[in-house]
Amino acid sequence: MRDGESDDPSTESGGEPAVTEERRRTRHRDSQGRRADAHQSGAEGMDPERLRYFTQPGEGASHTRHRRRRAAPPAQPGEPTPPAQSGRPGGIPGRAQPVRIPPGGQPPQPPRAQQAPPPPAPPRRPEPEYVEPRYDDHEFSDVDAQPAYDEPTYDEPAYGEPAHPEPVATTPRGPRARDEDDWWPGADDAEPAAAPRRPRRRNRENQKKRRVVLALAIVFMLALVGGVGYYGLRSMGVLESRKDYTNTAGASDVIVDIPENSTLSDFGRILLDADVVGSMRAFLDAADGQPMSGGLYKMRTQIPASTAVEMLTDDSAQHRVGRVVIPPGLQLDSKTGIDDKVTPGIFQLIEDATTTEINGQPEGVTVAQLEEAAATSTPEALGVPDWAKENVASMTGDHRRIEGLIAPTTWERVEPDHSAVQILNEMITKSAAMFDQWGLVDENKSGLSPYETLIAASIVEREVRHVEDAPKVARVIRNRLDEDQRLEMDSTQNYTAAVTNIDVHGEAYKADNEWNTYRYKGLPPTPIAAVGVPALEAMLDPAPGSWLYFVTVDTAGTTLFADTFEEHKRNRNVACKNKLVSTGCQ
Repeated sequence: MRDGESDDPSTESGGEPAVTEERRRTRHRDSQGRRADAHQSGAEGMDPERLRYFTQPGEGASHTRHRRRRAAPPAQPGEPTPPAQSGRPGGIPGRAQPVRIPPGGQPPQPPRAQQAPPPPAPPRRPEPEYVEPRYDDHEFSDVDAQPAYDEPTYDEPAYGEPAHPEPVATTPRGPRARDEDDWWPGADDAEPAAAPRRPRRRNRENQKKRRVVLALAIVFMLALVGGVGYYGLRSMGVLESRKDYTNTAGASDVIVDIPENSTLSDFGRILLDADVVGSMRAFLDAADGQPMSGGLYKMRTQIPASTAVEMLTDDSAQHRVGRVVIPPGLQLDSKTGIDDKVTPGIFQLIEDATTTEINGQPEGVTVAQLEEAAATSTPEALGVPDWAKENVASMTGDHRRIEGLIAPTTWERVEPDHSAVQILNEMITKSAAMFDQWGLVDENKSGLSPYETLIAASIVEREVRHVEDAPKVARVIRNRLDEDQRLEMDSTQNYTAAVTNIDVHGEAYKADNEWNTYRYKGLPPTPIAAVGVPALEAMLDPAPGSWLYFVTVDTAGTTLFADTFEEHKRNRNVACKNKLVSTGCQ
């Protein structure tokens, strides 16, 4: 008998099965809600034209709708093991051969075989909680079951070519899952498993975050570009105001402090902040690239930019405040020379530099205030370095005790609103740092203490006109100290004289004070002037030699040195002939 033919006598001629009333009935369920036997009612009640496109699975073969596999029931004790399905090694059942059913006919029926009772319908799962279904010993869940390939699945072989085991398709859980009984038999009713859906909410949140980050990045870049552009244009003066005042008299006095090495733009900004000029651009246009020096300036507010430039560049520096220039060899007190010329001392220079009037209020310090602060303040309050504190403290009450502790240099900012103690403290403290840099403490080869070296260097400073003579004069001082011989220096005697004179004589020669080295041995109690770098370096490392005498013989500053007193007298006669000195001349 060929596949697809039936031995049922009810078939009509031509091999077409007769359509009976029983086969026209629709499928139904039993009282427990389970579907009736697939071979008895699976094809009944269906339109033959529709049924022709479906395939009747073999007896005992699983339907392809859900790819459910059933394992053969375990053998009972004493029963023979079911034979392996033909067509596959190891007893793996073959796949049912689809059979085309002509219109009006019915599919051929395989030999009836006793089948396992159909599984009970799975209980309805409440939403949203999922309840795991229970299964009997002869059935696996369509989700959790694993395919058993090493055991036979069916009691009898299926029609046609043995079927291949197919993987189990997982039915999605939840309200979208189909009822497992909602199917029709056939070979082409298999559906691909639904792909898992991506969580839309999470994607939307991620997209929203990305948009926010991108928006913030764009805002930041725009702000950065805008800021750079704004300051760039402002630095070039494109966005600057060109406002300028017109009243040359101005409104009020003001002190402006312009740091050293400031550019013209710095000048303009500082003056604009002090309301001296109307705009930075107006000042730059008026300056026209002229060089200017930093420092303290007494200016007027709300003046034209051109007037401000004139005040800053005035050669007389009459608008400069607090600028003190101390040359080497200058003393604290003012001195009158033999020519009646007065040389202002350091205290007088400080008074002149700081004394000013700001909107009717006087500012600055006087010479008297400086002398009092120098004489009575403690060494700590004055900023005296450690290597000079003992000597300074021993002369409390005498303002000359801080002589030589202020280094010769240009002091650009002596604040006019500071007290005398503050001003002296600032100058002495900075001078001590300068002496350290010049090697007074660490590079001293004179054999003297730092303070004694500073005293000896001050004598060199006052005695020498030419720098090349300074190391020789330093050697003379050092040799006389070693020989315990009086220094007999005109410079030390002139320190206390009312009138300074290179030709010492009379009362000055006989003055009884510790600075008169014609009467006292050793060094004077304090330096006698501000010490410059050449004189200090000469005293730190005197030139080698045995000289004990020296004398300046002309107005050009020519100096002659001698080892003996006889030789020195001959050199002094040269000075007498040149009428530079008259005392002791023959």
